[in-house]
Amino acid sequence: MSKKRFFSFFIALMIFTNLFIVPAAAAPVDPDSVYEAATVAKILNKTNLMDLKAKSAIILDAASGNVMFEKDSHEKLAIASVTKIMTMLLVMEAIDNGTLTLDTKVVASEHAYRMGGSQVYLKPGEEFTVWEMLKAVAIHSANDAAVALGEKIAGSEETFVSLMNDKARELGMKDTKFLDATGLTDDGHYSSTYDVAVMSRELIMKHPKILELTSKWQDTFRNGTFSLDNTNKLVRFYQGTNGLKTGFTNKAGFCLSASAKRNNLQLIAVVLGEPDSNTRFAEAKKLLDFGFSNFEVIKMADKGEVVGNIPVKKGTAVEVKGIFPDEVKLLLNKGEKSKVSREVKMVDNLTAPIKAGQKVGEAVYTVGDREVGRYDIVAESKVERASFIRLFFKMVVSWFSIGRS
Repeated sequence: MSKKRFFSFFIALMIFTNLFIVPAAAAPVDPDSVYEAATVAKILNKTNLMDLKAKSAIILDAASGNVMFEKDSHEKLAIASVTKIMTMLLVMEAIDNGTLTLDTKVVASEHAYRMGGSQVYLKPGEEFTVWEMLKAVAIHSANDAAVALGEKIAGSEETFVSLMNDKARELGMKDTKFLDATGLTDDGHYSSTYDVAVMSRELIMKHPKILELTSKWQDTFRNGTFSLDNTNKLVRFYQGTNGLKTGFTNKAGFCLSASAKRNNLQLIAVVLGEPDSNTRFAEAKKLLDFGFSNFEVIKMADKGEVVGNIPVKKGTAVEVKGIFPDEVKLLLNKGEKSKVSREVKMVDNLTAPIKAGQKVGEAVYTVGDREVGRYDIVAESKVERASFIRLFFKMVVSWFSIGRS
């Protein structure tokens, strides 16, 4: 081979090597490919949840109510003592509206005394405070204490059950029918994982004081003579667990509504119809792991942050500020923060009077084509309707530019 041909072959070989044998570290990183890979990983994680042994399951973000995963979440099933979430909710509402106080005395009735299952063995005529009775329900799942509280609020368990069903309708729980305050009734008494998550969310978000009890592993009752052990084992063994309620009957199987909080992310996982207790806790943990691993809460705006000014007709002020009435927090897949877009939609025409806090628009947050949040914008202050004389003066000023430089 001539020197000229050898040199040409050598140059061609070098070009070929540079084109096809490139060190891995030198390859450019495509951000979209990285995001796509992360999304695939999340899909795989979600797919792993499909082999749950629970008849029905769900996990959602308590702050927004957004569902992260669900399996037959509207199937009507027996829920056993998970029922007591609604009982505790009505008790907490009665405390908040002044019907009860934490120190109100509750006397055990003959009917409460006859409750079977888990109990603190109340005797007819025995008296404890609302807080003590609530502690027995929240930690020990005491049926007798639950009935005693219901009777204190409504006069009888039957009337209390009517209040439970009224509240269920108010919350939009379409798959639920209560027949007692405890969940001891199996036939005709039912709910769904979605509805259980709804009432769980209402309880912990509107009445967070209940978490002081549901997050306790152990406590005592009857002046320290009776030990209360939490039936929710996740309280002891799963980081961040702060509630909420277990349940079991032969028909319902093993049930659980579990709440846990990490890094400002409060999750609620519900499983119904589990084959055994260990599986109940393991699968609730699996749901919570999925939520904490794949999602995060991002604050997008502060409470009171001004979004824009809106013109006001016939008012004592010509415009009003539109603000967020609360913090704006979004539940996002991890890594999505930079992809969030916001569209502000304000009312075109406002005519006085305007009330402080009146809705004047909304902000819609999206990631691509997916809506991830919608928040109201309200008037920062009131704007009264101007008198005829004031309106006439403003019109004259406008026409003749009186007082302008």
